[in-house]
Amino acid sequence: MGPVSTADGHLSDGLILVVEDDPLILEFLCEILQEEGFTVEPQISADAASQFLEQHAPEVGLLLTDITMPGKLNGADLANQFGDRWPDKPIMIMSGFETPKSSGVKHRVAFIKKPWAVGQLLDCVQSALKPNRTV
Repeated sequence: MGPVSTADGHLSDGLILVVEDDPLILEFLCEILQEEGFTVEPQISADAASQFLEQHAPEVGLLLTDITMPGKLNGADLANQFGDRWPDKPIMIMSGFETPKSSGVKHRVAFIKKPWAVGQLLDCVQSALKPNRTV
């Protein structure tokens, strides 16, 4: 699945790399963000997202990832790799089970607890994309 764009994509913000292992949640997240004009790249695992970043990191303006995922990497591992390599790019994490701190994330991130409301999700994305974001 390639990047999905809308006519007025927030190109200055770059691509939002959306990483979620539940296909229905992934599709829903991408639809919400696209309706707001963002360009998204859906990935079903942290492993797949890590491979995508090897080729497309300059295009990514925000990493949005769940923490708990099957595979070699989980969302916390992905967030740490992303933050280590691209420290100026924002990270947003979501989880219903863990927090960034409890899962070992060592970078500043925006966090939203699952289940979230659409308005909360969009507020968190906007906050993460602001230059002086807070933890």
